[in-house]
Amino acid sequence: MKNIKDSEFIRGEVPMTKFNIRSLSIAYLQIEKGDKFLDIGGGTGSVSIEAALQGAEVSTVEFDKTAYALIKENAKKIGVKINLILGKAPEALLSAEYKDLQFDKCFIGGSGGELKNIFNYLEGHLKKGGIICANFILIKNLNEFLELLPKYGYTEIEADLIQTASMGRAGLFKGENPIYIVRACKS
Repeated sequence: MKNIKDSEFIRGEVPMTKFNIRSLSIAYLQIEKGDKFLDIGGGTGSVSIEAALQGAEVSTVEFDKTAYALIKENAKKIGVKINLILGKAPEALLSAEYKDLQFDKCFIGGSGGELKNIFNYLEGHLKKGGIICANFILIKNLNEFLELLPKYGYTEIEADLIQTASMGRAGLFKGENPIYIVRACKS
């Protein structure tokens, strides 16, 4: 399975989970064909699209209308189907249309300050043995996530700190923001 280069996605000003971070996050999620996959804070849709290419049935929640439109464009460009939900998680998932959804895997790319509420939602919607993976730039959000995992019965917790850099002019490397990637399994 070929991973998609960042340059293949339509970007605009919407944040995107970059190739190295996306690849490791997808690997941590251990996606299998037929998995029900939830992406919270879809951004450009890069993680959702990679999950769909691996055979997952993808639902993506995004509250920003510009990002929502961009996910639609990127999914169409790459040729994958995504159940796209406009709204803020977890509220958008509580409507009659989505309230019965169950998931095997969950990726959190952006929580909008709603991590505790997202964990409450996942309590009844992420299957036992399901995998959660989240990316963080802010230490405050990382710490909250790490505190919530054991409180909600998640085990097999793994974490990585990734610092990427791209080569700029004159051969100088330009560092990107360090990203924390955390993965756990629901007991």
